[in-house]
Amino acid sequence: MVTPVFAISDYQLALDFYVGWLGLVIDWEEPLSVANRHYFQVSRGSVILHLTDDGTESRQGAKAIAEITGLLFYHRQLQEKTTRFAFGLPALQKTSWSDKVVQLEVTDPFGNHLVFAEVSI
Repeated sequence: MVTPVFAISDYQLALDFYVGWLGLVIDWEEPLSVANRHYFQVSRGSVILHLTDDGTESRQGAKAIAEITGLLFYHRQLQEKTTRFAFGLPALQKTSWSDKVVQLEVTDPFGNHLVFAEVSI
């Protein structure tokens, strides 16, 4: 298992995006020695991310791919939440490298990219 660490620069905005809109849950949060800094884990099923505003915002722009099942249903759930959150919902797309893989790529407010992919058989 590989767990990507995404740099964030606004804790509340990260919560709005990852927990409020994407529906991930906070599994744990580790207090950092620097005041008002956060390091925490969010997850949804087997998708696990670490998020931090530990002062390394220059690392923003990472990309992770998570294979999930039920991508169409998840896309519909996000679509229903789009009116409550100001995050644009990209369309589902077939990948250029396989017509059996459908993906949804979302970009967080910090420039990090999270690709949800599902293999159809």
